[in-house]
Amino acid sequence: MESYPEKMWRFPCSYRENLLIVAALMLGGLAAQLVIGPFDYFFLHYPVNVVLGALILLLALLGRPFSRAPLFRWLGSVPWAVSLILGLMVLSLIMGLTPRLLHLPPEPDFFLRLGLAQMTSCWPFVLIYLLILLSLALVTVRRLRFKRGGLLFFLNHGGLWLLMAAAGLGAADLRRHVMYVNEGQVEWRVYGENKEVLELPLAIRLDDFDLDFYSPKLALVDRHSGRPQPEGRPDWHQIDPGRVDGRLGQWEIRVLEYIHQAVPGEGGGYREIPMPASTPAAHVLARNLASGEIRQGWVLSGNRYVPLSLLALDDNLVVAMTQPEPRRFSSKIKVYTREGQEREAALEVNHPLKIGPWMIYQYGYDQASGRLSPYSSFELVYDPWLLPVQAGLILLAAGALGLIWQGRRRRAAV
Repeated sequence: MESYPEKMWRFPCSYRENLLIVAALMLGGLAAQLVIGPFDYFFLHYPVNVVLGALILLLALLGRPFSRAPLFRWLGSVPWAVSLILGLMVLSLIMGLTPRLLHLPPEPDFFLRLGLAQMTSCWPFVLIYLLILLSLALVTVRRLRFKRGGLLFFLNHGGLWLLMAAAGLGAADLRRHVMYVNEGQVEWRVYGENKEVLELPLAIRLDDFDLDFYSPKLALVDRHSGRPQPEGRPDWHQIDPGRVDGRLGQWEIRVLEYIHQAVPGEGGGYREIPMPASTPAAHVLARNLASGEIRQGWVLSGNRYVPLSLLALDDNLVVAMTQPEPRRFSSKIKVYTREGQEREAALEVNHPLKIGPWMIYQYGYDQASGRLSPYSSFELVYDPWLLPVQAGLILLAAGALGLIWQGRRRRAAV
């Protein structure tokens, strides 16, 4: 029998037609990117994002009684959903392989004008994302059944829709600020992107700032150039209570005494007093392996109150102590909100404080001053869509557990 090729563009559309439509949408988005410019994602800030999400849900609800209509059948079909997902995968792959730019240069080249270095504000990405939300909503509402299988389908697909909608549409409402607070003072102002002063609906009082360091290192330094020796590959001796001996170049190093928080004492020595003005100090004995010469003295990294101290070895080399690296820094704060809430907390890195829609993170301090830093800085993240994102994750987890339980029951029945 003579066979004829299947005609294209006949309903229902196959994967081939849907893939071509998605490709055409992506090319059209690139054309819009060149003509109109990047999509202003902040256009979707509240209440626009809420209205847009409600319209998508309304279209999905309207599609339930008209599920047999060609348009709604196509938008909720599996080939269309798979084609959109493939398009999103291609864009995500490009995003992962392309360095991301926050701001375009004054005269961007053709590749940058396509928006591929700013994918989340690129028209093809926005179009595919919105169509996926619509397709997922149509499928979820159409398959909603008050039965076990229908409920699990709703938990998985409804949770995914809520997660994608809240994370994508809610991104326009996300705000990040860095606040600098002096110790003993209250601050509620930050600088905006254009260096304008913004007043936030919460204030922070810094009660105390604490900083702890790792033990510093010793190094040979050229007293004329100030560079560690040998140049290019300098030697370091990590000060460690369990390791007193070491070697720097042709010199054997022994740490006779180490004080982590030292201040000058009587008689030219040092004593340990935990206070902001203290500095690490090491009593070092150095012996030249070739000549047997011995040098001995105190070596300090120093700060603005305790002067730097070096151990001279010869006319060219000295033993110096590196500035210690911070191990932990924390701030004791009290937060006030416009609604009358008050919260006290000890902030550390990776241990933020959540108060309402705000997350407060320990951000930094004056590194040049060290323990004497007059301020502590905090990153404040405003994310009112965090709860919907968490709700979507909970629905997805519940749906996954339900599928596992259902699968075990079926295997047990067999």
